[in-house]
Amino acid sequence: MNANVLIRDARQNDFDWVVELMQEALEPYYGGDHRAHAKRIFDAHILGGQDHVGFFSFKQSMFVLEVQGEKAGIIHVVGKRQSTYKISPLILSQKYQGKGGLGSMLLSYAENYAQAHEARQLYCTVAEKNFSAMQFFLRKGFIRAGSSDSHYKNGVTETMLYKPLREKAQVERFDEVNISVIPFSDINPDLRNQVARILLERLPESFEGIDEKWISSLFEGYARRDTADVNSKYKLIFVALDGKGKVVGVAGATPKKGSPIKVMPFIATDNVAFEALLIDIPHQLVSYGHKLYIHINPTVEEVVSLQRLGWKLDAALPGAYRPEITTQQWSLKIGENTMRTMRIKQRFFDLIKSGAKQLEVRVGYDSINRITIGESINLISKTSTMNVRVKDIRKYTNFGLMLEKEPYSMIAPDVSSKTELLKLLRNIYPSDKEKLGVVVLELEVK
Repeated sequence: MNANVLIRDARQNDFDWVVELMQEALEPYYGGDHRAHAKRIFDAHILGGQDHVGFFSFKQSMFVLEVQGEKAGIIHVVGKRQSTYKISPLILSQKYQGKGGLGSMLLSYAENYAQAHEARQLYCTVAEKNFSAMQFFLRKGFIRAGSSDSHYKNGVTETMLYKPLREKAQVERFDEVNISVIPFSDINPDLRNQVARILLERLPESFEGIDEKWISSLFEGYARRDTADVNSKYKLIFVALDGKGKVVGVAGATPKKGSPIKVMPFIATDNVAFEALLIDIPHQLVSYGHKLYIHINPTVEEVVSLQRLGWKLDAALPGAYRPEITTQQWSLKIGENTMRTMRIKQRFFDLIKSGAKQLEVRVGYDSINRITIGESINLISKTSTMNVRVKDIRKYTNFGLMLEKEPYSMIAPDVSSKTELLKLLRNIYPSDKEKLGVVVLELEVK
C-alpha cells in the first residue's frame, strides 16, 4: 500500500464526517433517512461490531481510508451468519474519486478481511444509474446476480453483485484439466457412443422421455444439418473432450424460426467442462442466429458460471420437463460483434497481462484456424477476463519444429527449457491433436 495511504478502524471522532459523506453519496440513488442509517451502522461498529436489531449479521465493521492524514473514504462490511460479507457502503469523497486507485485499496482491504474471517463470498448492491460504481465492481470480478426496478428508490434500478472468494485449490482445479470443445463428427463411432452414453446417464435426472429413440432423433437431426432449413429441425452438436479424448460434455443446438437458437441438450460431467462449453460455443453459432437459450436445471456452481459469462435468467418453468423439477431458461444475445473467447490457465493469463508472455500456442482445430491477424479476442481464466489483439499468426506441423523457430521464453516464461515446454505442450495436447498442426498466436494486450 502507498506509504501516504492508511486504512484504519473508524473512531468516534469520525462520526460527523461519516454521516455527511453517506448523506451526500447515497441521496441520489436511495430513499430513506441516510443520516439515521449512518448512525445505526456507525454505532454498531463502535460498540464492538454488534448490531442489536439485526438478525442475520454477526459483525459490522467500518474502516476509514486516509491520504496524508486527510479522511478520503470509508468501507463498511457486514458479516453474515451464512459465511458471506456485505459491502454497505464503499464511498470515496468527491475530492479523491478516480485518484490513485483508492477505491481498489479499500475493496482489496475488505476482501482480505472477509477471507481472513473465512467468508466464501462478498456481495453488494449498486444503483444502475451509478455507472462509475457499477463499472468499478464489474472490473474487480463481481458478477451480476440480477436487478430490481424501483427497489430502494422509485425510478432507480438496483443491481445485486457478488464475488466468490475462491480458494486457491478451486482455481488450480480449473487449470489442471485440459478441455477441448469441437464440433461433433459422426465419422468416429466411439465418439457417437460416448455422446449417447453421457446423455442417457445424465439427462434423465432433469428431463423425462430421454431414451434410445430420443438419442437417435438427435443424431438424425444432426444428419440434416446441411439443409440449413429451420423447418427440418436440424441439429448442430458440440462435444467437450478431456486430454484423453473422453467426452465430458455435450451441447446440441437447434436454430429456430426468427433466429433464436435452442441449446438442448446441454450437459457436462463437471463445472470445468460446463464452462468450456459456455465459453466456446457462442462464437461458433454466431452465423446461425441472434440469441442462444438453454433449458436447464443448473447446480449452484453452474449458476455462477452462467452469470459470470453474461447469460440472463429469463424464466422458471415448474414441472416443464419433470414434475418435481423447476427448469430454468437462460439466454445470451450474440451477433456480429460477439468477440471470440479463449479459455486460458490463470498462470498464463497473468503472464500475458504482465507482458512477459506474448505467444499463445494452440493446435489446429477449425475454430483456431479461423482466427485472423488483427482480430480481438477475449481471454478468460477462472477469475478474470482480458482483451487482446492478434498481431501475427504462424503455423507449424508439430511442436518440435515450432520450438526451433519460436522463443520458448515468450510462450511460457516460467519454464526453464525447451524440453520442459515440449513436455508441457504434449501433456496438454496428445499426439492425435498435435497432428492437426500447431498454431502460434502473437498477442498484444489492448
